[in-house]
Formats: sequence, structure tokens, C-alpha cells
Amino acid sequence: MRELSTHDTVADAIFGAVTDHSRPLLTYYDEATGERTELSAATLGNWAAKTANYLVDEIGVDAGDVVVVDLPEHWQTAGILLGALWSGADVRIPGPDATADASEPLVVFTSRDRLDDHPDADEVVVASLDPFALPLRDLPPGVGDYGSVVRVHGDQFVSRSPAVEALDGTPTAEVISEARTVAERDGIASGTRVVSTRPWHTASGVLAHLLAPMIAGGSLVHVANATAERVTAIAEVEKAGVVFAE
Repeated sequence: MRELSTHDTVADAIFGAVTDHSRPLLTYYDEATGERTELSAATLGNWAAKTANYLVDEIGVDAGDVVVVDLPEHWQTAGILLGALWSGADVRIPGPDATADASEPLVVFTSRDRLDDHPDADEVVVASLDPFALPLRDLPPGVGDYGSVVRVHGDQFVSRSPAVEALDGTPTAEVISEARTVAERDGIASGTRVVSTRPWHTASGVLAHLLAPMIAGGSLVHVANATAERVTAIAEVEKAGVVFAE
């Protein structure tokens, strides 16, 4: 794991901790739909880079601009979160544990059924949450489809400036430090395969249950809508070193 500088982003910390970018970094199961999507560090990095390039080059996001991610756990949500953090935005996750002030967002990423919850956003982008990121049809005028708007952007991204704020107003360095502390507490080290049902649709959940395993150099298998028995079976198949089931 390379030493981070004060100018590094959360994405730098994650992808700098990866020893083999061809190996799985995020695997997403949804037992309600039968979905199993596995993304290597390279593939997840490409989606995050496309998202960051879209935000910076097309929308004009500057360091500290507010970007809201109002989405359930999904591999697309992970790509959006990492890309938004990489862009230098102050990423807000709506929920009961949100602590930052309610600044008007420049961009909101959400799902079709939550469109009415964000009337004040300058830009609204809907994620289909499809296993293959297939586009949504018949969206309202002015609303972007995530897979379509980011797909045309580049697979590589270089941060233009250090992130001033990263997650719910928490500075980037603190996010990285807290994530590492959580990973150490939870027994997650470099190479650890983590199977988890823990939620990350709140700011604290994103830090502890999405970012922490990756920043520690591990990989995450997130499982949705599964019984305890099924989680145990998945953990065995995925050769998990740590299992968190709620």
C-alpha cells in the first residue's frame, strides 16, 4: 500500500490499496432478482472515472460543490459514490444521520421512484440499477439516465484539485482515517474478502460498510434480500474472511 499525500482523494486511497486491479473489488448480489454482478478494481475504477469526468467536464462540479446520492445499495451506487468523491464534491447521503447543512445540491443521483424528492437540484440523474446498466426509457424532460450520460466519458480521471470536503461535510483525510479505523476494528486487512448485508445508504453506512473494506485493501461482497442461510452459503462460495449479516 503506497503512502498517501495530503492531496489524495478517497478514490486514490482505494485504488492505491489494490494490489491486483484485475481481481474482484465489489460483488453485488440481489437474491430478490437473482442478480450477481462482479466488478474488478479496474472495472469499478472505470465507472468511477466516467462519473467523475461527467461531473467535472459536463456539469462543471468544483471542489466542495454538493452532490447528493439518494440511492439504495447497488454496484451502480458504488460507482456513483466513488466518482462523486473523486471529483472533489461534497457528497451528501440523505438520511437520519446526515449532519451537514442542507445546501442546495448541484447534482442529484436518484432512482425513478424518488424523483419528486429533489425539486431544487440543478441537475437530476436517474440510475436504472440494472445489472448491465441498461438505460431507462421515458424519463421526464431534463432528467438524465446515468448509464447513458456517463458512458461517453473517459475511463481515466486525474483529480484537478484536492477535495475540501468529501462525505457529509467531513474532510477527505478524516474519511480515509475513519474508514481505516473501522476496518481495523472489524478485522479487515489487505486481501480480506468481506461478505456483508450491512446498509450503506446513509453517510455513516457508506464510510463503514462500503469504503472501509476497500480502503483497507480488501474486497466487498454486498448481499441484498437474502436469508441468513443464504448469506452463509454465499460466504462459503466467495471464500469470505469476514461476514457481517444483519
